[in-house]
Amino acid sequence: MSSDLIGPGGLRTLSRRRFVQGLAAGGAAAALGLWPKNSWALKGAGNNNALSGTEFDLTIGETPMNFTGRTRPAITVNGSIPAPLLRWREGTTVNLRVSNALPAGSIHGHETSIHWHGILLPANMDGVPGLSFSGIHRGETYPYRFTVQQAGTYWYHSHSSFQEQAGLYGPLIIDPIEPEPFAFDRDYVVMLTDWTDLDPAALFSRLKKMSSYDNYNKRTAGDFISDVQRLGLAATVNDRKMWGEMRMTPTDLSDVDAHTYTYLMNGTTALGNWTGLFRSGEKVRLRFINGSAMTYFDVRIPGLKMTVVAADGQYVHPVTVDEFRIAVAETFDVIVEPSGQDAFTVFAQDMGRTGYVSGTLAVRDGLRAPIPAIDPRPLLTMADMGHGGMGASKGMEGGCGASMGHDMSSMAAPSSAEHNGHDMAGMDNGGAAMQTHPQSETGNPLVDMQTMAPVPKLDDPGIGLRDNGRKVLSYSMLKSTFEDPDGRDPGRDVELHLTGHMEKFAWGFNGQKFSEVEPLRLNYGERLRIVLVNDTMMTHPIHLHGMWSDLEDEQGNFLVRKHTIDMPPGSKRSYRVRADALGSWAYHCHLLYHMEAGMMRTVRVEE
Repeated sequence: MSSDLIGPGGLRTLSRRRFVQGLAAGGAAAALGLWPKNSWALKGAGNNNALSGTEFDLTIGETPMNFTGRTRPAITVNGSIPAPLLRWREGTTVNLRVSNALPAGSIHGHETSIHWHGILLPANMDGVPGLSFSGIHRGETYPYRFTVQQAGTYWYHSHSSFQEQAGLYGPLIIDPIEPEPFAFDRDYVVMLTDWTDLDPAALFSRLKKMSSYDNYNKRTAGDFISDVQRLGLAATVNDRKMWGEMRMTPTDLSDVDAHTYTYLMNGTTALGNWTGLFRSGEKVRLRFINGSAMTYFDVRIPGLKMTVVAADGQYVHPVTVDEFRIAVAETFDVIVEPSGQDAFTVFAQDMGRTGYVSGTLAVRDGLRAPIPAIDPRPLLTMADMGHGGMGASKGMEGGCGASMGHDMSSMAAPSSAEHNGHDMAGMDNGGAAMQTHPQSETGNPLVDMQTMAPVPKLDDPGIGLRDNGRKVLSYSMLKSTFEDPDGRDPGRDVELHLTGHMEKFAWGFNGQKFSEVEPLRLNYGERLRIVLVNDTMMTHPIHLHGMWSDLEDEQGNFLVRKHTIDMPPGSKRSYRVRADALGSWAYHCHLLYHMEAGMMRTVRVEE
């Protein structure tokens, strides 16, 4: 986005290319009758793209869409992107008749599905082809029917092939039976997604052939010289050697970024300017949903504090921040109180700092506020990847080179396959035992690194957000408003390692692909602890279907209930699960292409 300049007063001057794209997006949407509504107001009239009640008819089809100046076929529900906002009520039984109207010869396939993300329901209603049902074939209608057992902000999406990337996603709001523990005057959904003009299957193929295609920011000779001047020759050479041994780059923060993606807010580009209206002094609830395929967003509203009141649909003790990172598939509800000016920018930049999408909170239509500049791009460090103390990462946030305050040469750990089969898991690090690894990782050509000193990182807001002058949300700040709903200590621990090979774009658990492993078996009614260790340099949002994931703090105490647990590089996090849902369930990374490349398991709950 380097061609997008900040003009006087902080206003963004867009390149002609981006301007034309914005016009094309608006023109195409308007021509199709899909121009995004000014606001998805959950309170108030005029929202034609919301459906409520207990009876729903949803038709999945193919609709031409234009977000970039080029018209492409999208997968839509009832003709729209995002799919209609569904509004249910806790305690009711909903009937959803989902019909497959995909045309013959569609590049997106002939089968479809809808998964209700984070919703507790019978396994045959979960919507995962091959696990919970056989999918919905062309011309068929599948009847989903279940009782709504929860409340809050959720979403729904396809679990068939790459259809989620092509537009099949929508917001889902469940009204509670009991009054909510906070007040608000207006209520909006803010759904963040990523769009590509490429056939998603072709994008996946490109990732398999050249996973670094979108990494335009690799370090240069100029970076080397500046690092030598700042850190010294020995430290700089040592840093480059470390990364070279792992055949990785510290600029590789995301597999796909704004060089391929156009980011959307409620189905429109930044130039489309989604707008939520307010009156000065009102409390406005914003329900943020990350429904993207591969993009982490860092969200802030310059000039406004945001009070987080719910995470993944579950109430948390209010915590006020300036900014938060939202992983793929997560939801956060915040309360803001706009006053003192007529417009505020809702700003969401991608984690790799290659692009953004923005909208506006305003007192009337047509207003905009200044759009902030994208933050400097960060770089990964060995500490980020679990090969040293957190202090080693502090010097990296400006993207100016490695912080080499101590010798990390003994800390980097390419996979044991690259050390003549020697298992480094038993090595000692300053008297502290290093992380052990499953035998399936040893000598494994699909594992290119292992983390040797992982830590929970619950109080770490994430790479690119540390010490940025803003108060940024971290998991340690989230505390459910209720105690552990189960109350039992876990009866056993299950440790799983998130593994991958960057060049081969191969992903899995314990070095094994989905196609290679037996289901993880749970006993009905048991309380267990899942321990995740991220052995990769990528961040992974891990989602267990059908059951809650009760995240623990560093002392093993219940912290916060979620349906998606984010796992930064080099992290080790644990959460409790009550196996209270019989059947076969999907358990996977919610980065779509990581899941398709093998980072998925079946969890089978049996009596």
